[in-house]
Amino acid sequence: MASQLMPLELVDKCIGSRIHIIMRNDKEIVGTLLGFDEFVNMVLEDVTEYEATSDGKKITKLEQILLNGNNITMLVPGGEGPEETA
Repeated sequence: MASQLMPLELVDKCIGSRIHIIMRNDKEIVGTLLGFDEFVNMVLEDVTEYEATSDGKKITKLEQILLNGNNITMLVPGGEGPEETA
Protein backbone atom coordinates (compact mmCIF):
# COMPACT_ATOMS: atom_id res chain seq x y z
CA MET A 1 0.00 0.00 0.00
CA ALA A 2 1.37 3.41 -0.98
CA SER A 3 1.86 5.93 1.82
CA GLN A 4 -0.01 9.21 1.61
CA LEU A 5 1.69 12.57 2.10
CA MET A 6 -0.45 15.30 3.65
CA PRO A 7 -0.09 18.89 2.33
CA LEU A 8 1.63 20.32 5.41
CA GLU A 9 4.01 17.34 5.43
CA LEU A 10 5.05 18.24 1.89
CA VAL A 11 5.62 21.88 2.86
CA ASP A 12 7.63 20.70 5.88
CA LYS A 13 9.89 18.65 3.58
CA CYS A 14 10.60 21.87 1.61
CA ILE A 15 12.19 23.72 4.56
CA GLY A 16 15.67 24.77 3.49
CA SER A 17 14.80 24.38 -0.20
CA ARG A 18 13.84 26.80 -2.95
CA ILE A 19 10.11 27.18 -3.47
CA HIS A 20 8.04 29.04 -6.09
CA ILE A 21 4.86 30.64 -4.73
CA ILE A 22 2.02 32.07 -6.81
CA MET A 23 0.02 34.69 -4.92
CA ARG A 24 -3.59 35.86 -5.31
CA ASN A 25 -2.57 39.34 -6.49
CA ASP A 26 -0.69 38.12 -9.60
CA LYS A 27 2.67 38.21 -7.84
CA GLU A 28 5.04 35.28 -7.95
CA ILE A 29 7.70 34.75 -5.32
CA VAL A 30 10.75 32.51 -5.33
CA GLY A 31 12.81 32.01 -2.19
CA THR A 32 14.29 29.60 0.32
CA LEU A 33 11.70 28.40 2.83
CA LEU A 34 12.86 28.93 6.42
CA GLY A 35 9.65 27.96 8.21
CA PHE A 36 5.85 28.06 8.31
CA ASP A 37 2.95 27.68 10.74
CA GLU A 38 -0.39 25.84 10.69
CA PHE A 39 -1.93 28.70 8.67
CA VAL A 40 0.84 28.34 6.04
CA ASN A 41 2.23 31.77 6.88
CA MET A 42 5.79 31.45 5.57
CA VAL A 43 9.20 32.96 6.21
CA LEU A 44 11.45 33.04 3.13
CA GLU A 45 14.98 34.30 2.54
CA ASP A 46 16.93 35.19 -0.59
CA VAL A 47 13.65 36.19 -2.26
CA THR A 48 12.87 37.34 -5.79
CA GLU A 49 9.41 38.83 -6.33
CA TYR A 50 7.95 38.96 -9.85
CA GLU A 51 5.01 41.31 -10.44
CA ALA A 52 3.15 41.95 -13.69
CA THR A 53 2.56 45.69 -14.13
CA SER A 54 1.22 47.84 -16.96
CA ASP A 55 4.86 48.74 -17.73
CA GLY A 56 5.95 45.11 -17.95
CA LYS A 57 7.37 42.72 -15.39
CA LYS A 58 8.79 44.23 -12.21
CA ILE A 59 11.44 42.17 -10.38
CA THR A 60 12.31 42.93 -6.77
CA LYS A 61 15.04 41.26 -4.69
CA LEU A 62 14.44 40.94 -0.94
CA GLU A 63 16.60 39.52 1.83
CA GLN A 64 13.79 38.04 3.92
CA ILE A 65 9.97 38.18 3.99
CA LEU A 66 6.95 36.88 5.90
CA LEU A 67 4.06 35.78 3.66
CA ASN A 68 0.46 35.63 4.82
CA GLY A 69 -0.86 32.15 4.02
CA ASN A 70 -4.30 33.54 3.05
CA ASN A 71 -2.77 35.13 -0.06
CA ILE A 72 -1.04 32.00 -1.37
CA THR A 73 -2.68 30.32 -4.36
CA MET A 74 -0.11 27.67 -5.29
CA LEU A 75 3.23 26.32 -4.06
CA VAL A 76 5.76 24.69 -6.37
CA PRO A 77 8.53 22.89 -4.45
CA GLY A 78 11.88 23.34 -6.17
CA GLY A 79 10.38 25.86 -8.58
CA GLU A 80 12.65 28.46 -10.09
CA GLY A 81 10.01 31.08 -10.85
CA PRO A 82 8.28 32.33 -13.96
CA GLU A 83 10.06 31.70 -17.21
CA GLU A 84 11.28 34.76 -19.04
CA THR A 85 9.45 35.31 -22.31
CA ALA A 86 11.50 36.44 -25.25
